[in-house]
Amino acid sequence: MNIGSLFTRHSLYRPNHPAVVFEDRCLSWAAFNRRINKAANALLALGLQKGDKVATLLPNCLELLEIYWAAAKTGAVVVPLSTLLRPAALRTLLNDSESRFVVTSPEFVDLVTTVRPDLPAMDPQGLIVTGAAAGDGLSYQAITEGAPDSEPQGPPIEDQDPFNIMYSSGTTGLPKGIVHTHLIRAMYGACIASALRMTPESVTLHAGAIVFNGAFVDLMPTMFLGATYVLMRQFDAELYIETVARHQATHVILVPSQIVAILNAPNCSFEKLQSLQMVMSLGAPLHMEHKERLNRLLPGRFYELYGLTEGFITILDKLDYPRKPKSVGVPPPLFEMKILDEKGQEVPPGTVGEICGRGPILMPGYYKRPDLTAEAIRNGWLHSGDMGYVDDDGFLYLVDRKKDMIISGGVNVYPRDIEEIIVQHPSVREAAVFGLPDEKWGETPVAAVTLNPDTRITETDLKEWINERVHAKFQRVSRVVILPEFPRNVAGKILKREMRQSLVQEASGRPVS
Repeated sequence: MNIGSLFTRHSLYRPNHPAVVFEDRCLSWAAFNRRINKAANALLALGLQKGDKVATLLPNCLELLEIYWAAAKTGAVVVPLSTLLRPAALRTLLNDSESRFVVTSPEFVDLVTTVRPDLPAMDPQGLIVTGAAAGDGLSYQAITEGAPDSEPQGPPIEDQDPFNIMYSSGTTGLPKGIVHTHLIRAMYGACIASALRMTPESVTLHAGAIVFNGAFVDLMPTMFLGATYVLMRQFDAELYIETVARHQATHVILVPSQIVAILNAPNCSFEKLQSLQMVMSLGAPLHMEHKERLNRLLPGRFYELYGLTEGFITILDKLDYPRKPKSVGVPPPLFEMKILDEKGQEVPPGTVGEICGRGPILMPGYYKRPDLTAEAIRNGWLHSGDMGYVDDDGFLYLVDRKKDMIISGGVNVYPRDIEEIIVQHPSVREAAVFGLPDEKWGETPVAAVTLNPDTRITETDLKEWINERVHAKFQRVSRVVILPEFPRNVAGKILKREMRQSLVQEASGRPVS
């Protein structure tokens, strides 16, 4: 099974149907497949072999999509990386993935060039640059323009061959690369298309960065069915609404901050958005007031997804929302779920425990980390680290997300990554990072610190110091709080939840108990 064959198939049976729309360009399935083939043949001409890693450091663009599927057709493994990464984190991920090629755009050439001397796995011709200026690399346009558009003649690809490595954190020295195979991505397409009532005539609109795994929730079903995928360069609420109306989009996924921005946009109206058959929220909890407001504007269209990149999801269907508005739904067909206590025993409905699941999109493991894989997958079940319960009907309710993880604008932010930087400051004794609710981002990181004796630093100065040193922009803290000591439990463990609750109460004007 090669998911690249989807494009060959659609170009044969749906050659003139719109495949991809990006800004002022619309490509049919036949035209899109030819561009994918050119990219694949160009990479093969450079010596690309099955299993080689091809990293991307690109904003949303046609070339990014082409590289994804060119990698699929050749048996290469694509490694999507965020353009928000800083040099140290980029170096870590490129080395951990052993990427041989890096495809980037002119604005990030200097960043790649900075770390290139420290990348032993990178090919001498491994830097490929989109756009007019190639910089120190090969021009993507030049190498693809001269390549044939025939189907690439690569080695056979099996369903268990890896297609991508998605990094869940990767900003410390211990990155976790989540491997997805061709079969897993095919199951994304088949299972999710069914759950979301998508058809070959559906029109998907996507505005989030497609380097994050959440983007594959609508990307794979669209590609699987041969439907139409409209990609925006970046999210802008007013433009997004106009784009829905212009292309008569039917299916969209959004993180809560985007939903709130759309609801508050001056051009938000039923008339502009009435073509939508599905509006899915994912990536972070959406507050009930926003769910209700959205459902009043667009009745009978709301879906919610809870999931882990490692390979488990639940979906709240639009027809279940009215009776289960606070739930995150149920596992799709072929998926299973258990709620387990600390001893690994299944608990009855209404009892909180750890959410565990399995199904056809379960990862084979973390790249080169069998130790972490063994912690996450036990006896074939993925242990999420998230706490929740099911009701008598089997619907899942989240109690806590991963205990420490912050989800900001749909991006997973891991507090330990930030804490390890903060404690390097000579004045800091201890650091604790946690998320606070934020209208725009869903959550935003906040740092609480205790100081070493006889040291002084202001909260403002420490905030600036931290934000100059974090590895990615989404790790910047919005506030620093200096405390005389941290609240702890009897075992001496820092109680982040108490600090978070105190700051939430402070912000709301309620007395802090």
